[in-house]
Amino acid sequence: MVHSSMSDADPAYEWKAVLLLSFGFGLVGLDRWIIAPLAPSIMHDLGISPARINVLVAILGITWGVAAALMGGLSDRVGRRKVMLPALLIFSLASGLSGLAGGFTSLLLIRGIMGVSEGAFCPVSFAATAEASRPSRIGFNQGLQQSMFALFGLGFGPLLATWLLGFTSWRGVFAIVGIPGLVLTVLLWMIIREPEEAPKIIGAPQPANPVREVLKVRNIRLGMIGLLCAMCGIFVISANTPIYLADYLKLPPMQVGLVTSAIGFGGFVGLWMLPALSDIFGRRLMAVLGFVGGAAFTWMFIVMGAQPSYLFAALFGATACSFGVLSLLTGPVASESAPAGMLSTASGVIIGVGEIFGGGLALLVAGYIIATFGIQYMLYLALGGLMLGAVLMAGLDETAPRKRRQVSGVLSA
Repeated sequence: MVHSSMSDADPAYEWKAVLLLSFGFGLVGLDRWIIAPLAPSIMHDLGISPARINVLVAILGITWGVAAALMGGLSDRVGRRKVMLPALLIFSLASGLSGLAGGFTSLLLIRGIMGVSEGAFCPVSFAATAEASRPSRIGFNQGLQQSMFALFGLGFGPLLATWLLGFTSWRGVFAIVGIPGLVLTVLLWMIIREPEEAPKIIGAPQPANPVREVLKVRNIRLGMIGLLCAMCGIFVISANTPIYLADYLKLPPMQVGLVTSAIGFGGFVGLWMLPALSDIFGRRLMAVLGFVGGAAFTWMFIVMGAQPSYLFAALFGATACSFGVLSLLTGPVASESAPAGMLSTASGVIIGVGEIFGGGLALLVAGYIIATFGIQYMLYLALGGLMLGAVLMAGLDETAPRKRRQVSGVLSA
């Protein structure tokens, strides 16, 4: 199902909305992942282990997932602005408050609150981007929006953290990165509006169980499991790569920062490129190729050894492919497969399951593997998730408007 949008009559609004929402999701990535390059400083200051760093990353994923599944459906009923704007404000404040944490428990609580608010922002912002986009540009626009997550959080994040640590502590870094979100909240309040069909949807009769309705759709079910596989690869690698490079491969801090930045820059390219290519070549083909490429590059990263240039290239490729699949499943596939009036619900369900199990529980498993066998073995957990995803994506039903028109043309001929 392909949804209509507001932008047919107002293309200027499309670009203003998409750019602001893209910047917002970039701040989500920055606030979420700034903890990874700060991990060595936090571990030293608070006296916590690498396994507990995985717990801090995992709690955000689990609370994010629960909130995404619940709040996406809420925004379908009460509107985008009422959910999105408070969520952005709260996670920005939580990021700043992270610097006040006195120990592991307080930091865990703040990260949990941040996960709830970011989880609420995520599917609602995806739905708002889809509704502001022309149907022919949904993949391109949602890819742009999601690419900011990797560019800000995992590309610029390690470099920004390294620079800021030169003149402030990890506590100061958290405070600084929370400020832009407060400004953006005001800008989104001024610009973002509800879709034209909102008055018909808000207050209209809803299914008794909207989650059950979206789960009847084959692509939603496959998208949930596929996102779990993609996040198992993405977040296990993202959370542990700095420690792996420093403690196992013994790279110096500057090389650790440079190699780790490949996650962000590769993710930026993949998050935008794969959905944009899927507008042309189809969602199913690009999903399969994304998982296959992610697994191949992850294997190269495993066997590479302490060669920074080659490690950067392999990590760039692995995250470009893996993040691209994430963007594809939570963006165009969810948007085009959702039942009418349940766009945010569908996106929230896919994101929720993927976050809880792939971005949350998989990291707890990774922490156990690291503590029991060693940091290097967490990479095989990531590899297994990506290989399984490649098999599953062959079963997707095609939803790209261009490919569907081509198929209809062939059948009618």
